[in-house]
Formats: sequence, C-alpha cells, structure tokens
Amino acid sequence: MSDDRERRVGHHADPRPPTDLFRSGRPDRFMLGLARLAARLEPLTARLRPGHPPPKPTGDLSVRVVRTERPSPDIAVLTLAPVAPETTLPAWQPGHHVDVVLDGGVVRQYSLNGDPSDRSRYRIAVRRIEGGLGSGLAHGLREGDVLGLRGPRNAFPFARAERYLFVAGGIGITPILPMVVAAHAAGLPYRLVYTGRSRSGMPFLDELPEGPDVSVRPDDEYGPPKAADLTRGLEPGTPVYVCGPAPLIAAVGALVPTGTPFYSERFSPPPVVDGRPFEVRLGRSGPVLPIEAHETALDVLLRVRPGTPYSCRQGFCGTCRVGLVEGEPEHRDRPTGGAPRDGGFTPCVSRAGEGERIVLDL
Repeated sequence: MSDDRERRVGHHADPRPPTDLFRSGRPDRFMLGLARLAARLEPLTARLRPGHPPPKPTGDLSVRVVRTERPSPDIAVLTLAPVAPETTLPAWQPGHHVDVVLDGGVVRQYSLNGDPSDRSRYRIAVRRIEGGLGSGLAHGLREGDVLGLRGPRNAFPFARAERYLFVAGGIGITPILPMVVAAHAAGLPYRLVYTGRSRSGMPFLDELPEGPDVSVRPDDEYGPPKAADLTRGLEPGTPVYVCGPAPLIAAVGALVPTGTPFYSERFSPPPVVDGRPFEVRLGRSGPVLPIEAHETALDVLLRVRPGTPYSCRQGFCGTCRVGLVEGEPEHRDRPTGGAPRDGGFTPCVSRAGEGERIVLDL
C-alpha cells in the first residue's frame, strides 16, 4: 500500500494469480512465471536481526521488524520476517498489499515491495503524515518489534501485456517498482516516469533499472510535471499503471485514450462524486446526523465518535462497515474480488438518496 492507507480483512487472499487483461477467466501465465523470473534477481532485503518483541498483537501471522531504513526523514522502510521459525510467508505478486496490525489494534495497509521470490521476508514503506495515527505508529517501530499481519491481497493487479506505461509519484513508487522490475526481467517493453518534489524524498532510486526507459523527474530539477509529459509516446492499448497523489492520477487518467487499460492506486480518500445530502441515525433512538453533499458519513461519524474504526476510506477493506437497521443505502463500496456487500453500510463511501435517512446499528 506504503502511505497511511488503512484497510483490514478477515481472511487471506485468493492465492491464484489474476486473470489476464482480456478476462479469459484463466490464470495469467505471465503472473505464474513472475516468481521464477524474480528468483534470478538479487535479493532486495536484509538478513534477520533478532530483537526483543512486545506482547504478540492480533493478526493471522506474527512478524518481526528485522530492519529499518530511513531514506528520507518522512519515509520509513521496514523489513518484516516471521516470528515463528521455519515459517514461509504467503506468496505475493507485484501490486499486492498486506494489512499490518499496529499497537492498540490499529490496522493499516501497505504495499509489498521487494523480491516476490523471497518467502522469508516482506518489505513495506511508510510515509509519515502529519497527524496520521498509523504512520506515526509505524515510524516509531524499531528492530525486534512484533506486528500482526493479514493478507496479502491484491487490489492493484499486474497482468500480462505486450508493453507498459508506469507512472509513480513519490511514495507511489512502492507498488510500481516490483512491476517495473518484473517487466524488465521479462524483457518486456515499458516506460517508467517517476516524479517527486526532490530526489531526497523519492525512495528506491538506487533500485530502479537503468536505461532510457526510466525517467526520474524531481520537481526541483524539472518543475512540476505536465500530464502530457507523463503520457508522451503512449501507444493505444498500452496498459497504464499509476500510483501517487490524487491530482496525478486524475491528470494521467484524463489523457488515457478510451479503451486503454488504466489501473491506479491512491493513498488518500477519493473526492465525493455525485453526492447528495442525507441523514444517518445512530440506532433506533440515537442522534440524527446530517451528511452534507461534499462529505462522507465516515467524516461525520469521526467528528462525533473519534474512535470509530476505519481503514482504506475507499470502500474495499470493510473496516468501517456497520450493520444497517433501516433504510435504502446507495452501495458504493467495492470489496476486493467481489460485488458490493449486502446487509450493511460502508460509511466511507456509501450514501443514501437525497433527503433520505438510514438507521445504522451503532
């Protein structure tokens, strides 16, 4: 995930690779071969350094922080290894993320970054966000600390294609880098454009493949990028993978031709689209909360109940989902691998009709 993304699941992901871009329904042979290709790459993570763990947190798997790196003051790179001896971590592919259970049961999601063939450890990167609970906790971790882990899951699938365009902004390089490395190792044509405010805040520069297909564009050297610069030379049908700030994703997406596969991952809540005011009642006899057109029900819940659990704020992790007592919601959630869930309400994205009221089991 990387940034202060926040998600949670109650089960492991389907271990099968995603189907191909043409949706044939068959597992993608390219994805099946990624692990074998990655095995030829030099390992990107460090060896285990044991420490003194705190009490075991909740989570499907306990992992220990075995290495911490600070490529810049606001970015922490953490290498995680299983606490139990001779434990093999679940397989992953480029685009996968894990749910990390931090102190106090706080759950945040981070993209996996490193060598998929190394089943002995995972690597994640966390950007510090001012006032961010999850990023603050993650930046306070030290070697030897023990965390809970769930997943991995894939909400940003990397499928086979003849060529690729990759665009990364800042910490958005975290899920993009394994894709670039895989395409490079497979000898597939690609172009990577990596932007950021300055080189000091752009992690993993020393791990990028060398060559004319990799363009590093710090703002303090080239000025803020224009979308046309990022998509220059894009051939029709070339899949575009972009991860970074919301304005970057929107700018690139606006220039992608119709019919061209476009995949994006953001680390901040999306803006409310086609929002209309509605009301939420907390329980059958609780207070009624007005939700304005520009805000989400979760925004309002957090104002009146600051401890309300939440995670991705994009409608796919299920952390904030609550029971629905009464009313007809507009389901806007998009749980990984399935249709919107029935019988509940996801306040980070779902809404109700204009002027309508729904009653939540809170």
